[in-house]
Order: sequence, then C-alpha cells, then structure tokens
Amino acid sequence: MTRRALLFTGLAAALVIVVVFSGATGQLSIPPGQVLGSLLHAVGLDIGPLPALGQGHEALWSIRFPRIALAVVVGAALSVSGMLMQAIFGNPLADPGVVGVSAGAAVGAAATIVLGWSFAGDWTIALTAFTAGLLSTFVVYGAARAGGKTEVVTLVLTGVAVTAVAGAGLAFLLFFGDSQAREAIVFWQLGSLNGALWRDVWVVLPVALLGIVAALALSRRLDLLSLGERSARHLGVNVELLRVVTIVLVALLVAVAVAFTGIIAFVGLVVPHLMRMIIGPAHLPLTIASALGGALLLSTADLAARTIVPYADLPIGMLTALVGGPFFFWLLRRTRARSGGWA
Repeated sequence: MTRRALLFTGLAAALVIVVVFSGATGQLSIPPGQVLGSLLHAVGLDIGPLPALGQGHEALWSIRFPRIALAVVVGAALSVSGMLMQAIFGNPLADPGVVGVSAGAAVGAAATIVLGWSFAGDWTIALTAFTAGLLSTFVVYGAARAGGKTEVVTLVLTGVAVTAVAGAGLAFLLFFGDSQAREAIVFWQLGSLNGALWRDVWVVLPVALLGIVAALALSRRLDLLSLGERSARHLGVNVELLRVVTIVLVALLVAVAVAFTGIIAFVGLVVPHLMRMIIGPAHLPLTIASALGGALLLSTADLAARTIVPYADLPIGMLTALVGGPFFFWLLRRTRARSGGWA
C-alpha cells in the first residue's frame, strides 16, 4: 500500500475506534460491542448485539451519537477550511482562528442571540455567522495584500487585530444581553459540543459536505497556485477569482461550525500541516486526509472533554488551544527560521 492509502486507512480506523469508544463511555456505561452493533444496524447491516431498548438506547441515539456526529462533521469542516486558507495565502500560519474568521463568525452568532433574530429559522445563526465571518476574512485578506503578494506578518497581525475587535464586540453584547444570552455568548467564546441535537447535525452536515466537495473540485487549481501566482496565471488560473471563491468557501465552513459549537481554535492549523508533512502538498489527497484528521482530532478532544474530569464537561475549545497553541508557536519559529527572519 502507498503512504496515502496507509494514512487514509489508519485515520478511518482510528476514527471508528474513537467513535465506538466515545459512544460507550459516559455516566451510563454501554459495552462497545453494542455501540458498534447499533451503528451497523442503523446502516442496514444485521451484525452485532444491540443495546436493550430503554436507557442505553436513548443515551446512545438522543445524547451521545448526535454529539459524536457533530464532532466528526465540525472537525472535518474546520480542518478543510484551514487547509484552504493555507493554500490561498501560501503559508502554513493561516488558520480560521489565527486570522480572526472564527471570532468574526462568533460575533455574528452572538448578535443573533442577543437581538433575537429569527428571519431564517434554524439557519439564522449560521447565516449571520457566515456574513460576519466572510467580512472579517476579506478585511484580513485585503490588509495582508501588498504589491500582489500576501505578507505573512501582516496576515498574523491583522488577524490579531480582527480577533481583538471581535472580542470587544462579544464583550459589548455580553454586557447588554440578558442572563440567558450571556450564558450563550460564554459558550461561543469557549466552544463546546454539549447539548448537540440531531437538528444541529442536519444543518451542519450538508454545508460541510458541500464545502469539502468544492474543496476537492478546486484542488487542481490550488496545486497550480502553489507554484506561484505568475506561474498559475500562465497556466490559465484566474488567481483572484480562485482566492475569492475559496475565501467564501472558508467562511461558509467556519461559520456553520461556529454557529453550533462556538470558537474551536487551531484544528484548522494543526491537522492540515501534519497531513502535509506526511503525504506532501498535493491538495486532492490533502483534502481527504485533512477531513479525516480533523474529524479524528475533534472527536478525541470531545471524548477527553467529557471524561477528564468526572461528572463535568470541559470546554473543548480550551483543550484544542492547549494542543494548538504550542504547535503554533513551534510553527511560527520554524517559518521564521526558514525565512531568515521577518525583517
């Protein structure tokens, strides 16, 4: 088997193991065999034992499986969005959280909660988060462009500024919101999958699938862009159109994730970079690997959030930041060393 096939198989197998173990773990313990059997029966395969109807069945299908499914879908969406940002900005430091996209989307979601908007039903929060995330993305992109190039330092610093402004916006909404709105805004700031419902999954899933399929369709053009803007133009790529379409795609993926889970940082930074180190820069396999890796990382982080402290649910954004923060610091120093300094 090739390295790519081994990686895809390993990630898929690890994801299945984490999903089964996560379904089996909780205040009500359920044998892993019954969890796996329940999943197989759900897809039409009469294999394995089933949990008895009652508490076990209800715990799986009403509480645990919606949360696990949301972790898988959101993890894949965030990871692919990070891969896309690194491709269009041409550097490994780009990430929806680092450049302020997640924070901007969270402001849109928080404003919807405080102001009580419901003009698009269940899609209202996702729509306002998308709009705010798209706006912050274009601000960062516009500020980081100079002389036809994207400057790494300006990218990171503009992202810091946008995140700070978004944080001020969240604080403003926190101050003027009622107690229920305040709790919800704190939820957006910390990130959590607690209380996930199937309804949330059915909203996020089609958008995430659309984004991942679009990323696969753009992979060839992104490969050409990695050769340099001038070379890509000579090979027939409309570079600016590709950037704009990809930015909209990133905002869509991030916004729909943030709308239901809050800010979960560094998934889009860590996973694509690790996958690129393993299988190389080709964007078609990289998209698949990033989706599987992101789903695995967030599912594992959510399992840790539920089990590290007994009878408590830790903020998942805190756990991903504990892993991603040091990784970002190492990546920043590595990029700086390769560039011979920022001066």
